[in-house]
Amino acid sequence: MTNFATHPRAIGAYILGLLSFVARSAAAQSEPAPPPKAPPFHVDPVTDGAIVALNGGFAGLLDLVIGTGELRPQQISTTFDAQSLLSIDRGAISQHVDPNAGTYSTIGLGVALGYALLDPIATGFRENSAETALVDGILYAETLTITTGVTNLTKIAVRRPRPLAYVDAQAHRNDPNYSNADTDSSLSFFSGHAATTAAVTATATYLAFVRSPKSARPWITLIAGTALTSFVSFERVRAGKHFPTDVIAGAMAGAGIGILVPHMHRNDSEKPRTIWVGAMPVNSNTGGMLTLSGLF
Repeated sequence: MTNFATHPRAIGAYILGLLSFVARSAAAQSEPAPPPKAPPFHVDPVTDGAIVALNGGFAGLLDLVIGTGELRPQQISTTFDAQSLLSIDRGAISQHVDPNAGTYSTIGLGVALGYALLDPIATGFRENSAETALVDGILYAETLTITTGVTNLTKIAVRRPRPLAYVDAQAHRNDPNYSNADTDSSLSFFSGHAATTAAVTATATYLAFVRSPKSARPWITLIAGTALTSFVSFERVRAGKHFPTDVIAGAMAGAGIGILVPHMHRNDSEKPRTIWVGAMPVNSNTGGMLTLSGLF
């Protein structure tokens, strides 16, 4: 046992150690608590509200213009050759149109829209956060309004005749005075039903992978949404409303928008790591160089 009375150095070391311990304890107590983890998504009420209002109003006005019939539809010659269509699209003219397919596709679209309405509410209860429900609701609203605006603008710009318009022209092959005055008959490209369903599916799947990454929910959402989008697309073709390329393009556009909207609202700290792969020439003798860089 150390005798402090005969070992002044031991006494000094003991006092220094005690003072160091007290200083560390005081510093630990004075340090502020670490800030709470940032939410995975962020929205700006002004910016995102303006985006939703702008796209929603734009899409609504385009619907009103289409409904007036003032836009002259694309005219189809009664002597057209079906071989001029893409091979994947020719069957849409020769098929037997299902009179109930249009109703089935609209029901499928309604299921997607219902999910977009209920999913934010369910997420709010699941995470016990009204703010989370509001954020997800804004993301869905932004996805839907942008998709609708882009779809209507593309329809008016392209004015591709629907398969039923080709069938109608075939039925009047011997009528030299035939003309089609129905604006809707030239709004085939691309499918709004397919685009909207795919957009909801993409946003729902993205949110599910972020909010419930370790559960089966994201995969169930992806599989069910893909199946629903495929069903709606198939029924739009069976109804004679769209060619296969119309629904494929619509699904691609909707899925792209549905992924980009929530991804652009990710907090920077929550975004996945980014990698760039590039190639560049060095000189005419040594060839080129492949580079790999990114944020990790």
